[in-house]
Amino acid sequence: MFEDSLVDSGGKLKTNSKYWVWATLCLNLGILAVMIILPLLYPEALPKTAMTAMLTAPPPPPPPPPPPPPAAVVHQIKVVEVNDAMTVPKIPKKISMEKEEATPPPPSTSIAGMQGMAGGSANGIPGGMFGGAGSGPPVVVKAAPPPKPVGPARISAGVIAGNILEKTTPVYPPIAKQAHVQGAVVLHAIIGKDGRIQNLSVVSGNAMLTQSAIDAVKSWRYKPYLLNGEPTEVDTTVTVNFSFGGG
Repeated sequence: MFEDSLVDSGGKLKTNSKYWVWATLCLNLGILAVMIILPLLYPEALPKTAMTAMLTAPPPPPPPPPPPPPAAVVHQIKVVEVNDAMTVPKIPKKISMEKEEATPPPPSTSIAGMQGMAGGSANGIPGGMFGGAGSGPPVVVKAAPPPKPVGPARISAGVIAGNILEKTTPVYPPIAKQAHVQGAVVLHAIIGKDGRIQNLSVVSGNAMLTQSAIDAVKSWRYKPYLLNGEPTEVDTTVTVNFSFGGG
């Protein structure tokens, strides 16, 4: 039956299938080219949402969290209990200048497994550290020399009068004699370390007599006044008496 239905063309029948394959391929390529080229020539034809999604950059990643703050450093304060043995005694107002003989230190003691120092106390604190029992001889403090006076030393006229070496008698002014003027002239004097007059000024006295008193006292010479064994300047007063019976 099947053998009867088979027809042998003998090369007479021809097909056009290869042409349809090429035509279909060209049609598909053309459609694909149109779909690619058309958006490039007319970009406004594309949906805006798609363009925005294509052109918008992704958001940046969030910044890293800040580092934790450094831990605060807590300084612990050590409280030291002070007992009676560690109390510093009061310093006496007067220091004894007598030298005491040194006494031998007492034997060392052992407290709570610790060997105490010579002259130590019950708490293991050396007694000599705070001036307690067993301390050495007291320190003799040498008194400081008195400070040198600044400027001339103030000496009374009676004391400095005993140091006069050369004394010139003042000349009685003739005009004062004619006017019967007499009295005392008090001069303020600065005597140098060499005993010579350095400065004179009038404290009181009649104007007719002051110049003659100044001229005479200028030439006076004194023995140097010693203060703490050293010559020093003297601030004093000099009194010159004028009278008709003699100066």
